[in-house]
Amino acid sequence: MQAAFYERIGPAREVLKLDEIEKPTPGAGEVLVRVAVSGVNPTDVKTRSGVTPRPINGFQVPHQDGSGTIEAVGAGVDAGRLGERVWMWMAAVGRWGTAAQWCVLPSEQATRLDEAGSDALGASLGVPAMTAHRCLFADGPLDGAAVLVAGGAGAVGHYAIELAKRAGARVAATVSSEQKAALARAAGADLVVDYRASDALDRLRDFSPRMDRIIEVNLPANLDLDLSLAGPSTSVVIYASTGTDPTLPIRRCMGANINLRFVLLYGVPRDALLAAASDIELAVSEGALSELPVHRYSLDDIVAAHEAVEDSTTGKVVVVL
Repeated sequence: MQAAFYERIGPAREVLKLDEIEKPTPGAGEVLVRVAVSGVNPTDVKTRSGVTPRPINGFQVPHQDGSGTIEAVGAGVDAGRLGERVWMWMAAVGRWGTAAQWCVLPSEQATRLDEAGSDALGASLGVPAMTAHRCLFADGPLDGAAVLVAGGAGAVGHYAIELAKRAGARVAATVSSEQKAALARAAGADLVVDYRASDALDRLRDFSPRMDRIIEVNLPANLDLDLSLAGPSTSVVIYASTGTDPTLPIRRCMGANINLRFVLLYGVPRDALLAAASDIELAVSEGALSELPVHRYSLDDIVAAHEAVEDSTTGKVVVVL
């Protein structure tokens, strides 16, 4: 099969290869998926570049997320799944990521993709939507809650807005440009604020003097704003690192009685991951989740796809198989 892979970490142009490799065979509890679309996330390029390296077993096919159709099943997997459209998550925890014509992964990590969801949407869900789900619901239900989503035009922010609205929350989002503001509004945010504006805090306080959840993409930059909107029962949930650790004002955090939660999908308990996948599957079937603007690349152009993610392209970068 045609596959992109790397045998050592480093810059995309130096280490990513495209070649014929042996098609994998599903083992016990696994499925073989013919990949339609492979999603590219920041975590994929960080792992390949060495920013967040993981061991390489000979070679690594990149990309955690994707969509496709189950073509074979291993022992113990219901044969009724043959022909099922699925979206895949955390595929590249093993050797076989989704940047190839076929991918093998545990059956439970290939979640049914409803006909309401496109292949591109399916390939966009895994890391972003499951991260958003964990950030939103790890501390309880959201019906009637006030939620602030920092970076509302990013992939995690996009699905955080949509999942929070589906759960009955009122949602504010912060962005850095009018283009991104339009994306956050399209996702359903009730209020969108440029976080650099002089009246940003006032507008957010008018929306809700205290937020129940703050979904945070850049804690060092936003800590003061977050604490100004926090109080007892507020959970500030951090899912990304800028590389700069903030100085935490302990007494101010104590005074607000806030919860600080940190989320990295690879360490989330398995039962929570499966619950998130099930809820996201249902949300797709309800038409509650949508695509960001999609930037499509061919497998031949995988280097350009990785560089687009590294350049913080607004929207979703995918590789179409």
